[in-house]
Amino acid sequence: MTSLRAPCLLTLVTFAAGLLPLEAWAEAKVTYPPAGHGDGQATGHDNGHGSAASAHGAAQNGSQTAAHGVTQSTASGHAATIPEESGALCQGFGPQTPRDIGNRHGLNPAGFTLAPPPEEMNLCNIHTHTNAEHLGPGFSIYAGPGEHGGFKCAGSQGLSDVELTRPHGSPARFEGVEPGDTIEVHWVYSSCAVAPGPGLGSCLSEACSNPELRVESQVFLVVNDPNALDFRDFIYFGTMREGRYQARGLPTGTGAPVVFRGSTTGPSYSQQVCSPLQVTWSVRPRCARLDISTLDAWAGMGNVFEETHSHGVRRLVTAPALLSQIE
Repeated sequence: MTSLRAPCLLTLVTFAAGLLPLEAWAEAKVTYPPAGHGDGQATGHDNGHGSAASAHGAAQNGSQTAAHGVTQSTASGHAATIPEESGALCQGFGPQTPRDIGNRHGLNPAGFTLAPPPEEMNLCNIHTHTNAEHLGPGFSIYAGPGEHGGFKCAGSQGLSDVELTRPHGSPARFEGVEPGDTIEVHWVYSSCAVAPGPGLGSCLSEACSNPELRVESQVFLVVNDPNALDFRDFIYFGTMREGRYQARGLPTGTGAPVVFRGSTTGPSYSQQVCSPLQVTWSVRPRCARLDISTLDAWAGMGNVFEETHSHGVRRLVTAPALLSQIE
């Protein structure tokens, strides 16, 4: 593994250079629940980064179907209808993710204790999704349904040619993302005594098969700009604090994180095929600019997570029966 030029441990990272200007992001306005919906009606999104959920299995059961969509005001001021998938909602599962973090409403009765803060847990995985899975104030431009849909950062439209040009000569290339794209990064933490590794299966063990899980999430606008944030400030690089595996630093300065109960995500899940895992989410509401060269450098370092590409998204979960009430 290639050494970093600045091996010091970073506990806080300021975002003065990387923050999108206030005028570049807009509050998302979602009509929710959509007119005519009952509490049990469905919408869907896929989910999926290779996850520990596959070891537990997922089930689906019958419920109502939906033929409506969620109407949203995008950052450009135009209304966009987010189509809902028809089909029976999964039954008997806890609250699902991703969601509109600006809407606190939820009717899922499954409650579980929120996980401890990340510094009291072990970092077990870092991975990225191209486009934001969540809908938030700083990432409200609808990119469509399906694995390559989700939401884009305000400010992603109107970038310069230089900002949209990928530099040449990098020793490696982080696939599935280009300058101008939005990514959502997930730092996954586990209550198990596990070391960081590939996939969410690294977050549990034979001795700890039902861990508390926590995901710290930050959405980035990826650009060609050496003055933007350096992804290597947020990676795992052998960092241990008080005997626990930790990231070098976590994003700050992009708003107070919205904390809620949910599940794992990624394109293998939907409102009809739910994730069985219980996850505490901490999602920051604003985007920050990230230099594409530093993502390529992370891939070139041979990171312990074996991450060389960005993953697809799970469609937004909008059925109140599948969402927790945000406290």
